[in-house]
Amino acid sequence: MSGLLGGRFALALLVVCTGAFIARAQGGHPEPPPPPPGARATKCAGRPVPQLEDITAKSGIAFRHTADPSKKYIVESMSGGVIIFDYDRDGWPDIYFTNAPTVEMAVKGEKSRGVLYHNNHDGTFTDVTAKSKLDATCFAMGGAVGDYDNDGWPDLYLTCLGGNVLYHNNGDGTFTDVTAKAGVADGRWSTGAAFGDYDGDGFVDLMVTNYVDFRLNDLPGFGKSPNCKYRGIDVQCGPRGLRGAGDSLFHNNGDGTFSDVSKSAGVSDPNGYYGMSVIWADFNNSGRPDIYVANDSTPKFLYKNLGDGKFKEIGLESGTAVSEDGSEQASMGIAVGDYSHNGRPSLYVTNFSDEYDLLFRNDGNWNFTDVSYPSGVALPSLPWVKWGTAFVDVDNDGWLDLIAVSGHVYPQVDTLPSGAGYREPKLLQLNQRNGTFCDASTQAGPALQEKRVSRGLAVADLFNNGNMDVVIGDIDGAPMLLRNHGVPGAHWVSFELAGTKSNRLALNARVKIVAGGMTQTEEIHSGGSYLSQNDLRVHFGLGTAQKIDSVEIRWPSGKTETLPAMAADQFYSVLEGQGIVPAERIRPSKVP
Repeated sequence: MSGLLGGRFALALLVVCTGAFIARAQGGHPEPPPPPPGARATKCAGRPVPQLEDITAKSGIAFRHTADPSKKYIVESMSGGVIIFDYDRDGWPDIYFTNAPTVEMAVKGEKSRGVLYHNNHDGTFTDVTAKSKLDATCFAMGGAVGDYDNDGWPDLYLTCLGGNVLYHNNGDGTFTDVTAKAGVADGRWSTGAAFGDYDGDGFVDLMVTNYVDFRLNDLPGFGKSPNCKYRGIDVQCGPRGLRGAGDSLFHNNGDGTFSDVSKSAGVSDPNGYYGMSVIWADFNNSGRPDIYVANDSTPKFLYKNLGDGKFKEIGLESGTAVSEDGSEQASMGIAVGDYSHNGRPSLYVTNFSDEYDLLFRNDGNWNFTDVSYPSGVALPSLPWVKWGTAFVDVDNDGWLDLIAVSGHVYPQVDTLPSGAGYREPKLLQLNQRNGTFCDASTQAGPALQEKRVSRGLAVADLFNNGNMDVVIGDIDGAPMLLRNHGVPGAHWVSFELAGTKSNRLALNARVKIVAGGMTQTEEIHSGGSYLSQNDLRVHFGLGTAQKIDSVEIRWPSGKTETLPAMAADQFYSVLEGQGIVPAERIRPSKVP
C-alpha cells in the first residue's frame, strides 16, 4: 500500500508541476482537459422537486453590494459573503451581508458598510445595523461565527483586505470591536475563516486563509501582462502573477486573546498558495477536527490534526489536492457532508469555468476518490464560475443534495463571441440515493435560472417551518433570499446544541440519528461555503419517518451522549450532559 501511495503522490506531483507550467505559459486560466468519454448528466425525473421562490423584495431586505461595473482589479471581484446566525438568541436565524468599496473609493478613503438584518419571525427582516454597532467599514470579504469566550452569545469575525475585525456579541443586540485586544487583525488580504477547537481545551481557535499580496498603493495594471488576459481580451490581473499571502491559525488562550501559532502548527502556507475557503471537519472520526483549504489555481490543503497541536498536510496523498487527472484548479467554495450515508464526511469543491466541480468521496483511512463524473455532478458545472455551495437536504428525503451559485469574474467576457456570459445561473443537484445526483437546476423555479453575479451562499431554516432556505450574496447588487416550499409529507428534525465542557456553540460536535431505517450523520461547522456561514442548527430530513429511533451526539469534549426516541417535525435543544432541555436552558439571559 505504501508503494502505491508513493507512486500516486509522485504522479500527482508531476502532473501538478506540469499543469503549473502550462498555466503560466497560457495565462491565468489555461484550457482544461475535455470531459472523459461517456460523461453525462441526468435530469431529475419521477420525483418531486421543491420550489425555491425569490422573496427578497417582500422580505424587507434592501441591501445592495457596492460594485464597479468594470472590475479592473481582482479584489473588486471577490467579496459578497453571507453570514447566517442567531445573534440575539431568540431562536430565529438572522442575516449579515458583507460589503466592500471599489478600489477607486478605497483609494479616496471612502467606505462601504455591511448590513445586519434581524429576523422578525413573520417572513420579513429589519435592518438593525446602526443599533447593533456592526459598523466597521473594512474592505470586507466574508466571515465566520464562533463564541470565542463561551458566554453563550455568537461572535462575528470578518475577513477583509488590510485588517480583519472580530466583533464581540454583548448580548444586548450590540457588538464591540475587540480585534486589537484579541490579536486577530492579521493585516493581509483575508478571505476564508472558520472557528474550531483543534486542541480540545473547550475554547474555539481561528483559522484564516489569505489570498494574494494586493496593495492599494501598488495596483497591477489592467491587461498589462500575459496573466492579465483571458481568451485574448484584457482583464484584471491575478491571481497568477501575484504573490500569495500565506495563512494564519490563531490559538485561543482562553482569556479573550489569541496567539498566532501558524508556523509551529504547520499551517502557515509558506509557499503562498492562493487561499480562498476553509473549514474544520473531523474527516477520520478521531474526535479531532482537521482543516481543509480550497486554494485558487494551486493545489488544495488537507491538514490532518495530529493531536499534539500540530498538523500534517496530506492533500496529495489523500487525493483531495487536485482533480482526478492531477490538475490544479481554481477552487472557490467548500461543502462538507455525508451524502452517501457511510458515516464519513465527504467534500464538494466549486471551481472556475471549464473546470468541473469536485466531489471527493471519503472512503476512510484518509483516502478520498474523485467521483465527480461518475456521480453526475461534474458535467452540469462545467460552463460556469462557481462559488458558494452547500450540502443541504432541500426535499427532506433524508439524503443530502447540492446547491451552488455562479457568476464570472470578468465583465469583459460579454464581448466574446461564445461561452458563458458575466451573469450566470445557479446549480441544484438532487441526491438519487445511490451515489449519484440528478440535475434539478431548471426544475426548482425561475429564481435559480435568473442570471446573476453571485458569490456567497448560506442555508438555514429561516422561517422555522422545517424547510431549509437559501440566502445568496451577489457582488453586483442585491442578494437573493430563496424560500423553500418543500415537499408535502416529508418530515424533518432539527437540533440546537450547547456545550458545557465543550465549546459553547458545540462546533464540530457530531450528531448521528436513526430514523425510518436510515442512519444519517452531520457535524456542526463554522465557515465553509465561500466567505459564508450556515445556520449552526443541525437539520435532518426524514422522508416518511414520523419519529426518530435514536440520536447519538459525540461532543467535542470526547463525551458521547445517546438520546431516546423522539417525535419528528420539531426543534430540540440539547445541553451537553443533560440531554434535551427547554430552549431557554441553552440560551443565555439578555444583558440588562
